[in-house]
Amino acid sequence: MKKQVLALAVMALAAGSAFAQADTVAKLKSGVISLGVRDSSALSFSIGDGKYAGFHTEMAERIIEDIGKKGGKKLTINYVPVTSQNRIPLVQNGTVDLECGSTTNNATRQKDVDFANTTYVEVVRIAVRNDSGIKDLKDLNGKTVATTTGTTSVQTLRKNERAQGIDFKEVLGKDHADSFLLLESGRADAFVMDGSILAANIAKSKKPTDFKIVGPELSVEPIACMVRKGDVEFRKLVNESIARQIKDGSLAKLYDKWFMQPIPPNNVALNLPLSDATKAAWASPNDKPMEEYAKK
Repeated sequence: MKKQVLALAVMALAAGSAFAQADTVAKLKSGVISLGVRDSSALSFSIGDGKYAGFHTEMAERIIEDIGKKGGKKLTINYVPVTSQNRIPLVQNGTVDLECGSTTNNATRQKDVDFANTTYVEVVRIAVRNDSGIKDLKDLNGKTVATTTGTTSVQTLRKNERAQGIDFKEVLGKDHADSFLLLESGRADAFVMDGSILAANIAKSKKPTDFKIVGPELSVEPIACMVRKGDVEFRKLVNESIARQIKDGSLAKLYDKWFMQPIPPNNVALNLPLSDATKAAWASPNDKPMEEYAKK
């Protein structure tokens, strides 16, 4: 009986610790918030000297500004670069309070973290060199395909019905810039990834006209900011700010700034108009995982 009581006490203590870790609002009393950003995503990227930019980065800065105003205290942002491999563990262990990179909300990840409402709906595509002769999935047979470690793009490609029977070699880049370098240097014939990431890396390349995006949309994926699992109050504040940015039109203006206008560092426009899927996500805010989109 004593062992059972002791076990229950340990479980209660562990649960209490987990809850305390997830209480970001209390943590913010320090006046500092850690924002997870990316080095080479279209939604969040480095512009050098420890500075970060992009649609999701600036949106997150506005979220943090709104949260600070509501709490009556301006928050100092600690920018924490994350990768596809470590982004979830860094949110879980408290290193990152809010991650606004380019993370797909799916059922598996929802077991480990919570997601704010969807702010961008992505499609997975294929980038190739103009002289590659690759126009569709069937043309990847016998080719080398690059993707980024910790992402699901190649699995998505392999599951696509039109890719059945296609045999290709997979190579992995440590981040999106590295994966694009595999394509740019000729070590890969194609780079499979989110369309916005492909467009951003092409725009930032030495000669953007050497590359193009081809083939069908391999999947539709809701992209959203991550917070710690069970962090109910903080997630509510994040969603309130997102709703405010949608309602007053500032999120749409932000989208135009980062996807339709010339952006740093090369001042090249991505030319990715706001999609119907993203418009729909803004019109009816939700945190549905990718699997719900696949049912449509």
